[in-house]
Amino acid sequence: MRPYSVVENEGFRNMIYQAEPRYAIPSRKTITETTIPDLYKESVSEVKVSLRGAKRIALTCDGWTSRATESYVTVTSHHITDDWGLCSHVLQTRAMYESHTGKNLSDLLNDVTTEWGINANDTALVTDNASNMIVCAELSGFLHIKCFAHTLNLAAQRALKLPDVARLLGRIRRVSTFFHKSTKAHHIFREKQKQLKLPAHLLETDCPTRWNSAYEMVLRFLEQQQAITAALLSNEIRQTEKEISTLSGSDLTNAEMLVKALKPVAVATKVMSDEHNPTVSVIAPLQAQLLQATQEHLGDSPFVKHIKGAIHQDLEKRYTSEREKNTLNLAAALDPRFKLLPFLSEDEKQEVFAKMVTEAASMNVHQEGVVVRSEPDSEQEELSAAAALSSSWSELTRSSTGASDQENEEPQGPPPAKRRVTCALDELFGDMYGMQDDEPSEPQKSPFDCAEEEVKSYRAAAPLNLKQKPLIWWEKHHCEYPLLAELTKRYLCIPGSSVPSERVFSTAGDIVTAQRSCLTSEHVDQLVFLHKNLQVPKH
Repeated sequence: MRPYSVVENEGFRNMIYQAEPRYAIPSRKTITETTIPDLYKESVSEVKVSLRGAKRIALTCDGWTSRATESYVTVTSHHITDDWGLCSHVLQTRAMYESHTGKNLSDLLNDVTTEWGINANDTALVTDNASNMIVCAELSGFLHIKCFAHTLNLAAQRALKLPDVARLLGRIRRVSTFFHKSTKAHHIFREKQKQLKLPAHLLETDCPTRWNSAYEMVLRFLEQQQAITAALLSNEIRQTEKEISTLSGSDLTNAEMLVKALKPVAVATKVMSDEHNPTVSVIAPLQAQLLQATQEHLGDSPFVKHIKGAIHQDLEKRYTSEREKNTLNLAAALDPRFKLLPFLSEDEKQEVFAKMVTEAASMNVHQEGVVVRSEPDSEQEELSAAAALSSSWSELTRSSTGASDQENEEPQGPPPAKRRVTCALDELFGDMYGMQDDEPSEPQKSPFDCAEEEVKSYRAAAPLNLKQKPLIWWEKHHCEYPLLAELTKRYLCIPGSSVPSERVFSTAGDIVTAQRSCLTSEHVDQLVFLHKNLQVPKH
């Protein structure tokens, strides 16, 4: 979204004039005070309509600081639509001047649920592992899911802080920083890349808050290691930079082992960043897989053992409460890709599916019934037709004979229709047995029995390929499992990470730029909201 001041730009005004001379460009004040607020109100109404049809709404929440040093809290919503699509909205980006305590955050989220008409008693909240967020969820009574991407970051950061790993990263960081700062070294490095026919990639430097930036830095260093060594050994650099040296053979071996040990965590982080597929159902399988991948093996060096041990110990203590485990295991079971639950024991599997039956039975699903016409209905139609024929005959006779004597005033029409006798027993016993059906009707199944049958059929179906999308599968099969389909919408709408709210920071950074740092908090809220939610027609 362009700045408001663009309407005052001479080049922009000239372009619009050339395209349509009759168009009057609105002023900056009109856009600020009328156009944007009107668009915001219109989009708010559309978002509320979208939220109203959701089976359950999940929220993500995170804080950030603008260039103007203003503290904001962004809240996003997530639900599954009737046509089985993941729908996300930015609900608000509000300035928060109070301390970010659990109580203050809880009050803010309660205001959000009230303002947007969200059922606070049936809302899931996804945040990072910060203590204030945990307190906030407890005070608000939300189902709290801790961001798995943040959990992975904590586990990986613990491994990166090991003395041997930190020392190795420091050496690689020093070399990468040198090539970024020295124009001469950068030019020689580019020449060596061409000579060695290596990809023309720049070296990367890690960021302290993103563990995967350290992983990418080491990965890029190993990719360009030949060009780096050739550049550092060139006479132009050796004469001026004697303190910069290449890594030893053992350092390079450790770097390769570090990349190999961290690769499963890097892949898991990428999976959790997906916004087009449900991610809460992936948490339990991923955690189990990572715990298995970080177990020590006989051939592991002490360097690798320390890395795996640090990650394993951190992941092992996450998601230990019964409510968290039940939620994540049930979400995995409702995902047709993971419904076999190979990471659980047989007793644990039975417990998960028993819980699925119980919750599915409580779903209040009203299906449209199909009316089947039976023989009694056909008989009633015949009686109605006979009565109608009698009435028509009377009217026809009355019109043809005209006025008659008092005793012959009522014309003689066809006799009244009699009840059709289908058999001698029917004539003999009459209504005493006539109301009973020819065949005994099956007793109506209880919701628990229906849910049990659905779960049994669902478990017997073949699992979905990991490359396919679970919501598309549910769109095709929701009629076969109506109770489970309702339950799926309640669980798979929950994102497995707070990445959606964190991505708003990038959007906000493009809006609250250095040239627009004077924007009021109200305008920041409106612009971020419109950037995410405004439906712009595609031509």
